[in-house]
Amino acid sequence: MDKFSVTDRAAARIAEIVAETRQPPDAALRVAVLAGGCSGFQYRFEFDGHLQPDDLIIQHGDARVVVDPVSMDLLGGAELDYTEALMGSHFAVRNPNAKSACGCGTSFSVD
Repeated sequence: MDKFSVTDRAAARIAEIVAETRQPPDAALRVAVLAGGCSGFQYRFEFDGHLQPDDLIIQHGDARVVVDPVSMDLLGGAELDYTEALMGSHFAVRNPNAKSACGCGTSFSVD
């Protein structure tokens, strides 16, 4: 399986958020894939200081991203990026496993 990667832009923003919000220095951005949304799956992003023994850790500079093994099955070959636009800024996953997405762009399917 291809690995999940983090862009320089996403890593920089994760490190900024950890510093700005006074998270513990070992805090990581947890990326999870959950059942739900109108297309079947949706992404969840949250900062987490409590890692699980089976978490996969992606270190990129000063930033850490963690993914549980079940989510990693759907994120192999995907890339976490951070996008800044007039309509807002957000983390986004470019996922080659996603075969379709809903109109609102918050969920996807892997059929």
